[in-house]
Amino acid sequence: MSVTTPPPTGTQYRLVHGDQRATITEVGAALREYAVGDRDVIVPFDAGGLPPASHGAVLVPWPNRLGDGQYEWDGSTYQVPLTEPERRTALHGLSAWERWTPVPGVAERPDSVTLGLDLVPIKGYPFQLRSVITYTLSVAGLHVHLATTNIGDRAAPYGTGFHPWLSPGGAAVDECTLRLDAASRVTTDDRLLPTGTEPAGDLDFRTPRSLAGIALDDAYLDITRDDEGLSWIQLAAPDGRMSAVWMDDSMDTWQVCTGDGIPGVNRNGVAAEPMTCIADAFRTGDRLVRLEPGQMHEVVWGATLL
Repeated sequence: MSVTTPPPTGTQYRLVHGDQRATITEVGAALREYAVGDRDVIVPFDAGGLPPASHGAVLVPWPNRLGDGQYEWDGSTYQVPLTEPERRTALHGLSAWERWTPVPGVAERPDSVTLGLDLVPIKGYPFQLRSVITYTLSVAGLHVHLATTNIGDRAAPYGTGFHPWLSPGGAAVDECTLRLDAASRVTTDDRLLPTGTEPAGDLDFRTPRSLAGIALDDAYLDITRDDEGLSWIQLAAPDGRMSAVWMDDSMDTWQVCTGDGIPGVNRNGVAAEPMTCIADAFRTGDRLVRLEPGQMHEVVWGATLL
């Protein structure tokens, strides 16, 4: 008997529309690659390995860091596993290592996939959530819709975000310019947990600026939007092409990271993370969603090559 070993990221769902192609993984429903022609929009990672630095992940039921992995909710104290032990934090939620499966009744299409996850309650997060994510390619680029419903019998704390790494298109990040539609940044302590906010100042990228010599791992607030209500992060390469991520008004926080010193991602792209809340929201309550039984929470974002 022969045994076929599946890749660590599980089944690969490949989408095509014209010269665009994207691959979504079963494990984590992660965006493993997105390219237009021969140009990567998102830095791809190998299906045969583990995604580095939360690459392409869907972040449910919280994005970013939760200090000490501990929080209080409706009079009870909960403890989730510390997944970033060096900083004593729980990083990027609980869904990135779960298997998302095709949603029954959704017709198969070459340019779209819909995957669902019933998050298994654990002692530290004993709430029942059902998340359904749809990735779709069109002439406008990649469109992503996530809907999470509380299918349990009590209110749940909730936040979400996404972790694509924008590609510099074969250039070095230091040769690129960054545009970021936000006026304020979040200050942090040595564990990268929030301590306050301040004007973006020297790290204001509302006007595109070179990334040469600039290291980022920062959350941004006071989001600005275009006439269509979209907020953007754009990474422009020397050839003038721009890898871009946008979010609509369902999210109002950006996290940006250049990956300095992080194995597998060290300045080979820029993480452009749309989020509903900043780090430690389970403890501070800042922008935290209280998801009541039966309530659905929806967000929309996308990516494109300009």
